[in-house]
Amino acid sequence: MVIHQIGTRKKICMVRRSVLDKIFREMINIRCRLDDIERSVSNWNPQPLEVAADELLQLPDHLRQTYLTLTSRGESEATVVSNTTGRYRAIESNYLNQLARMGWLNKRRVSKTIYFRPVSERFLLENANRKSES
Repeated sequence: MVIHQIGTRKKICMVRRSVLDKIFREMINIRCRLDDIERSVSNWNPQPLEVAADELLQLPDHLRQTYLTLTSRGESEATVVSNTTGRYRAIESNYLNQLARMGWLNKRRVSKTIYFRPVSERFLLENANRKSES
């Protein structure tokens, strides 16, 4: 029972139990779908490949700073990385493309924006399988 007060008069509305049960079931279905979406999104952003310190030291300082900034933020675009490092976007874009050509990063285009992310172990295994099949 829901009571609405309009001025000095009270209006009583009855809500059927079956309607509340339907709403509750629909909320449970929505929650299950959200859980599925969260699981699939977590698979989109694989964990970066563990890199030994001596391998990181092989990178020049400017590329190492860009790489470490990107790995701490996950997948991001050059503008975000440049805001974090304090360097110009064009410079960061150049560094990110260099790292992508060297095999340290993956990049993907969404509309006009290019997103970079650290290479994952799964990506390396997929590429190795493709090369062996060719």
